[in-house]
Amino acid sequence: MTSRTQPAAPGEYAGEQAHGQAPYHPSGATPAHGTPMSHNGHGELHETMRRIAGNVERVLVGKPEVVRVALVTLLAEGHLLVEDVPGVGKTSLAKALARSIDCTVSRIQFTPDLLPSDVTGVSIYNRQTSGFEFRPGPVFANIVVGDEINRASPKTQSALLECMEEKQVTVDTTTYRLDDPFMVIATQNPIEMEGTYALPEAQRDRFTARVSIGYPDAQAELAMVDEHAGHDPLADLQPVSDGATLQRLIQAVRNVHMAPEVRKYAVDLVAATRQVPEIRLGASPRATLQLVRSARAQAALSGRDFVVPDDLHAVAVPVLAHRLVLTTEAHAARRSATDVVRAVLHRVPVPQGGHPQTSGRR
Repeated sequence: MTSRTQPAAPGEYAGEQAHGQAPYHPSGATPAHGTPMSHNGHGELHETMRRIAGNVERVLVGKPEVVRVALVTLLAEGHLLVEDVPGVGKTSLAKALARSIDCTVSRIQFTPDLLPSDVTGVSIYNRQTSGFEFRPGPVFANIVVGDEINRASPKTQSALLECMEEKQVTVDTTTYRLDDPFMVIATQNPIEMEGTYALPEAQRDRFTARVSIGYPDAQAELAMVDEHAGHDPLADLQPVSDGATLQRLIQAVRNVHMAPEVRKYAVDLVAATRQVPEIRLGASPRATLQLVRSARAQAALSGRDFVVPDDLHAVAVPVLAHRLVLTTEAHAARRSATDVVRAVLHRVPVPQGGHPQTSGRR
């Protein structure tokens, strides 16, 4: 295995308190719409997510919305793409989330000379057995942190396509299954920066959500200087959950109810992106599935066992915007994919009904 692949071993843990408020309703609190989930069935979810959020927010100060999207992606069995300029904490977010869960973790530093076999693994001839042995690559882990993914060539980026969609790796006609849970957390620099390759549409479509961290406000940056200047908070992080617990929580999210009207609303939102004049390529059916899964995760974090339209609104931009390809005219008019998604949310009628399971806005 190449030296570009490094294990992300957890360090010591020094408490569970988070900076700021958790990006979801605390256990037992009544959400904005409907009734809260039963404590017996979902108390574990809230407590576990609170601990993970506390871990991450000790490293990424003042960004609760980014942490919320990361938790939603984790519960939705998806993959997270973190895109922003260097130095704002992209890798810190990915590593903090990975270290918060006691499972196998690997890290890949993507560089222009990285090969697909450096990611998936390679078959090596064994003289003693007179046969080939497969040496698994770093993708064989529960959480894979891909740092600066768009610095590698499209050929190497494509090594993740099968892994992310089918949770398997095929090498030399042999298919190897990946263990559950499996999540890719990748960071990338803006495409206008030097030494980057644009992610193909098929690669972007496999990421459930994309977040941009942005610069911290003055107060958060001052807190970061006070707490992080002389000490690396990642060194203190210790797992607060494990893979088995995460699997149980994912199963609970799968069982979150989604009424037929809300399901149709999700389909209508995605279909509307394909009819906007500013869009050359709209969201795919895969995007519809990811939107539904993310909305269920958002509902669970909000303390409900059913989805309302507000849950779809909360996750629509991070789930849909990065999948859209704008026309040249839209770029010239300085329109962004985020603007288009927000316009679609305002244009598509929200389902109405007399039961909180079918309507989130009155």
